Amino acid sequence: MDEGGGAPRRRACGSYAAAMRRPVIGITAALEPVRFGPWHELAAFTPLAYVSAVQRAGGLAVLLVPDGAAPEAVLDVVDGLLVTGGADLDPATYGQDPHPETAAAFPGRDRFELALIRAATERDLPLLAVCRGMQVLNVARGGSLLQHLPEVVGHEEHRRTAGTFAGNDHEVVLSAGSLAARAAGEERHRTLSHHHQGIDRVGEGLVVTGRATRDDLVEAVEDPTRRWVLGVQWHPEADERSGVIAALVDEAHRVR
Repeated sequence: MDEGGGAPRRRACGSYAAAMRRPVIGITAALEPVRFGPWHELAAFTPLAYVSAVQRAGGLAVLLVPDGAAPEAVLDVVDGLLVTGGADLDPATYGQDPHPETAAAFPGRDRFELALIRAATERDLPLLAVCRGMQVLNVARGGSLLQHLPEVVGHEEHRRTAGTFAGNDHEVVLSAGSLAARAAGEERHRTLSHHHQGIDRVGEGLVVTGRATRDDLVEAVEDPTRRWVLGVQWHPEADERSGVIAALVDEAHRVR
């Protein structure tokens, strides 16, 4: 036994080295008011489902909090980027006035994620954008959004029940051979959704590779000129059977 602490130090160093061989996935944080105990404060957080999905796939999850000083600097410490769902994007970012149903409250998050996505694609970093994240990806490329889908598609299928994924399931068709189909593991994919906005004008360089079977709404976009850039309108983190987040972690591992 090393009474000077050598053995524990070696074990600690070994554990650290093993951990650092895992790909680091940066997960963007939401900014929302939350309650905990007697407190009601603005918080930076992400639903645990994103973290759990990354960890199940063998990745290290790191929360990326909006940083207005140097948003791209956070990419120095990650091997892949997961842009999460959340509140509506400010319509001013794509040149529109807000619809009465649009709830955009945190422009700091919008600016951070737009800058983060642009920097990540410049670096050719593996990138998965989920729900709101796919919409941010589209706007970062100069695209626009449909601000309230029921007025456009005539139904509530994409967000039947507010606050839950239960019942918010529908099928999408993914293009044969696309990154979306490879990540999902199938070309007809049953998804879990919760959104009232969607892609209108597709951003520059993005290719639509998934559409909803009922109304043809864009459900997946990707950039074939980059290593691994995928946006999905559904929530793979809410489905433990989904391989989409694992596919991101696998690609980040290859990059690492």
